[in-house]
Amino acid sequence: MNNDTICALATANGIGALGIIRVSGDDALPIVQKSFPTKKLEKQKSHTIHYGYFMDGEEAIDEVMLSIFLAPKSFTTENSVEIAFHGSPHIGKRILETLIKNGARMAKAGEFTLRAFINGRIDLSQAEAIADVIASENEASRKVAINQLKGGITNEISLLRTDLLNFVSLIELELDFAEEDVEFADRTALSGLLDKIDHKLISLIESFQYGNAIKNGTAVAIIGKPNAGKSTLLNALLKEERAIVSNIAGTTRDTIEEILHIKGHAFRLIDTAGLRETVDEIEAIGVKKAKEKVENANILVYLADAATEDFAEDIEMIQSLLREDLKLIICATKIDEVTPTKYEAVEDIFRTAISHEFDFIKISAVENQNIQDLKNELSSYVEHLKSEENNVVITNQRHFEALQKSLDAVNKVKEAISFQISTELLAYELRNALEHLGEISGEVTNDEVLGNIFSKFCIGK
Repeated sequence: MNNDTICALATANGIGALGIIRVSGDDALPIVQKSFPTKKLEKQKSHTIHYGYFMDGEEAIDEVMLSIFLAPKSFTTENSVEIAFHGSPHIGKRILETLIKNGARMAKAGEFTLRAFINGRIDLSQAEAIADVIASENEASRKVAINQLKGGITNEISLLRTDLLNFVSLIELELDFAEEDVEFADRTALSGLLDKIDHKLISLIESFQYGNAIKNGTAVAIIGKPNAGKSTLLNALLKEERAIVSNIAGTTRDTIEEILHIKGHAFRLIDTAGLRETVDEIEAIGVKKAKEKVENANILVYLADAATEDFAEDIEMIQSLLREDLKLIICATKIDEVTPTKYEAVEDIFRTAISHEFDFIKISAVENQNIQDLKNELSSYVEHLKSEENNVVITNQRHFEALQKSLDAVNKVKEAISFQISTELLAYELRNALEHLGEISGEVTNDEVLGNIFSKFCIGK
């Protein structure tokens, strides 16, 4: 990173009541001053707002409000100015062009946040949390992102690293006195600490399944034979006519994906083509796609027409799709068309034939019967993933991988102690564990990792 003064639009593209342009760098004030003759900006206090016209030479571009943030009390810790203008894309473009002409340059993706990280205002996990806050689409993801932004995961990791670092220092001291065969680090105490760290790392790693569900939504594949009521159910869940409903078998030939929010959690509902053998080339592609969606789904909602007499094909289809980590919900559909005795018999048939654990719900999507029961079952799946023990939830794939590497390193240290391996190798494994933990907060990082992380940010953040 260099000392250029950068600028960018901080609000979304498009017409709005207001737009905001951010400017940050050593020369932020003199660069803006060239187009704001109303006041001497360098004489103004930090965190003050100033009214006037933003000028390009003798031409007034717009009536604006300037917010001044003096170093180090700004997001980037640099001198910063935020320019609020009337939300015309054309006006925003003119102001940016003028700022560049005055000596600024356009910011790269995530460069404001990158400067905040490099200047020590936030750590790397907090920087990533900013992107998560912006991208949050439900209450659960917002809460987790805000907790991480406040330093939730950093605090957990810092405690582990501090304890571990104390032992690393003692082990390193032993290396300095290797010829005297002395032991400064109590191996029993170190083993106890490693057990504690092991437990905490496993807890954090296990939270990733819940965190992933919060951040990316839970994939729910709606599967069944043609005309089992899949599209009707999708429409009932969404409370809108999203999918075409027809008595003609094979109406749905491609997958339809929609987001449903239940109790603050997001579910990605996937309506698929009816599963059957077909000579229709296009329908066959749809059937293949349906099976692929189940492979990547967290929950399989299988619809079985309760009015059917033979469920052998349904049972065979379910068994071919099952895997150990897949939650199965079997819905007996069209219960408004059959007697209670019939749908009870349907449940008995599936209970007898399928050994995989599943929930059985009788529904009528047309009559909106028991749809809420299905929603409750979907919601309970996510709630059961949540650990009562751990307040910190891992949502980031990079953090998850670093934690796994840390756990592997900790286990190697434990093995080294049990087999009384040399102090040199013990020190090496301890440093590995520290390094992987440090990757999460950014205490240990490289330009490639930073480039990959911040390239995913929007311009202006």
